[in-house]
Amino acid sequence: MPRKKTKSLVRPIQPDRLYNSVQVQRLINRVMLNGKKQLAERTVYSAMQKAADRLKIENPIEVFEQAYKNIQPHLETRSRRVGGANYQIPFEVKGQRQNHLTTMWLVQAARSRKGMAMVDRLAAELQDAYNNQGTAVKKREDTHKMAEANRAFAHFARM
Repeated sequence: MPRKKTKSLVRPIQPDRLYNSVQVQRLINRVMLNGKKQLAERTVYSAMQKAADRLKIENPIEVFEQAYKNIQPHLETRSRRVGGANYQIPFEVKGQRQNHLTTMWLVQAARSRKGMAMVDRLAAELQDAYNNQGTAVKKREDTHKMAEANRAFAHFARM
């Protein structure tokens, strides 16, 4: 099996039942533990509804999509060995990798909040991401700062 997922190996994901969105389905799959998909669905849908209610927005999918856009990275760094030294080389992030990082950071940030139920943690993280704050947005900003700081090594990407 190749190290990088080729187009033929990527399995298509069916959209979720309620909002007919592939991104929401990815989030449900990422939140799911031990194969308990119904529990994960209930958690994600409740969190989206709570976040929308707190922000006084009618449609929860709007909150989710805006939060998702605010978390999405555009640049990242990859380590590359050149002449005995390791350099952090900035690369543009596109497509599947961008979606994967966004979903991972959102769930990771929600899980890192302690002292409340997962529904409340996810709702709080969605609300913060919608308002361009929170742990997941900070992670994106840190990634962008790292890429910006290492912009001088961008010419190694073409080698």
